[in-house]
Amino acid sequence: MLSTESRMRGDMQVRFGGRYGKTYCRKAVRRSVPSLRLGKGGDIFHLAGELTGSTGFMEQLEFLSGKSGILPLRHLQERKKIPRVSGFEDVKVTELSHESLKGYLKERGIDPAIAGRFCKEVAYGIRGKRYFAIGFMNRSGGYELRNPMFKGCISPKDISCVSLSGKKQDTCCVFEGFVDFLSALVLRTVADEDCLVLNSVSNLERSYAVLEGYGKIRCFLDRDGAGITALETLNIHFGNKVTDCSGLYDGFKDLNEYLTKTKENK
Repeated sequence: MLSTESRMRGDMQVRFGGRYGKTYCRKAVRRSVPSLRLGKGGDIFHLAGELTGSTGFMEQLEFLSGKSGILPLRHLQERKKIPRVSGFEDVKVTELSHESLKGYLKERGIDPAIAGRFCKEVAYGIRGKRYFAIGFMNRSGGYELRNPMFKGCISPKDISCVSLSGKKQDTCCVFEGFVDFLSALVLRTVADEDCLVLNSVSNLERSYAVLEGYGKIRCFLDRDGAGITALETLNIHFGNKVTDCSGLYDGFKDLNEYLTKTKENK
């Protein structure tokens, strides 16, 4: 028996060689179903050209977009024309004084007077408009930036090293971001220890050379996948030197969340 597909093609079963000998002959009868076959090679755009009678690529693409819902190329080109921020312009660094930035710190549970010891106010331009943010400097001269609407950095990106006592200590406390570092000062979980702020877990390897010089490493990292992985990596490199201090804020994402929630409940 011929398959349904064969019948749709117009094939016909013809008997040869007696009663038991059978073979099949394709196209043995005239097709009653019209075919789209043109005897030409090509891709989907050639097909669209044949259907529209146009050789223009854009016309072919417009036809296909209407049939399949794909985005026409001209719309993709329009997207590419959207301007991007090329960098920060006219950067100025001053003492932390703007009331809105101080208010933001208070919302995060941080005393602006404490933040003022380690942070600056950074004003900068983007595409001709002026903005300002809290700036925390790293060891390479770049700044981590924070304000209520923005989180970013002025390159170069690097770790930050802070000496609270003014002289080298045997213990170094490690934080993922400077807001957690400031939270530790508010909570008084650090006193005279040296502190290292990663400013991103992607900077972890940059911390190795600094941490080699300490006998104890206390970690206040985020309680998420990235923070746990960073802690495990430090354990591999420094072994018993490392202490996980995240038990202090068990049930919270990070030290600052613990600080703000604790203050809200008082």
